[in-house]
Amino acid sequence: MLFHPDHLSFGIVLPAQTRTHADVQFDTQLGIAGKADGLGFDALWVRDVPLNSESYPDPVGHADPWVFLGALAAVTSRIGLATGAIVLPLRHPLHIAKAALSVASLSKGRFVLGLGSGDRPSEYEMFGKDIESRKVLFQLRWERLAAALLPNQAVIDEKGDVRDEFVIKPALQQSAIPMIAVGSSAQSLEWIARHAGGWMTYYRPLPIQRDRLALWHNAQSKTATGFRGFGQSMVLELLDQPEAPYEEINLGGRTGRRALIEMVSAMRDAGIHHVAFNLISDKRPPGEVMEEIAGDVIPALR
Repeated sequence: MLFHPDHLSFGIVLPAQTRTHADVQFDTQLGIAGKADGLGFDALWVRDVPLNSESYPDPVGHADPWVFLGALAAVTSRIGLATGAIVLPLRHPLHIAKAALSVASLSKGRFVLGLGSGDRPSEYEMFGKDIESRKVLFQLRWERLAAALLPNQAVIDEKGDVRDEFVIKPALQQSAIPMIAVGSSAQSLEWIARHAGGWMTYYRPLPIQRDRLALWHNAQSKTATGFRGFGQSMVLELLDQPEAPYEEINLGGRTGRRALIEMVSAMRDAGIHHVAFNLISDKRPPGEVMEEIAGDVIPALR
């Protein structure tokens, strides 16, 4: 389970490679995925980046998420697979439903569907969409997608009518595919709390993130929807000096092992349920960093 009220889980963001203008190193990433699976991490996160440009902060040429997820499902057996996030307004909900059901079936129920709205006007323009319409479009497409992923798997057309003559295969292999919101998704927190199984957001220094958590708890209290998880991504440069202090960097931290233990312990105590590490280092390979996290950091918390 990605989110649990009394448990902090950990994920790895892929691709985990040097942030240069390069394509995904598939063999390397599949090896990292298999290692993360064996080390006991809880999730692998894959992003949806249809178009790279200088305005996108990550220069790596990301793979198509569905192709990548299929490969990840084939080389892992236990770890969860999650999207962070599929850009819902730029993809047809029935296509997403087909892909999500396929990955869920291939992975034997390990898939979590994270959805976002995207925020680049130029990308919307390239797909013939108006970014100003993303709030409404996200809601409408979420509704159609959610219907297709529930046990009765209703196929809804553009007019909002259920079309009983259609069915999306493969059949759902679980009670439902978890759907979570990533980022603001151009929605209010009350909307997210009412419709999504959890909220995955960006890293912020912990005092600021505590304020976001308070807003999230307030939104849940208004919607009365029960437990909804809260997770965050985190850029991490883990130094090979265990005593190095924690230093804030863009969207994360540079730190030694001991300070990282203190930080993630504080995150857990604040009410964060999942942390997805975006590993960056020009000096330490991702596999080495994951071994240290799995061997020293995670056990210290559990």
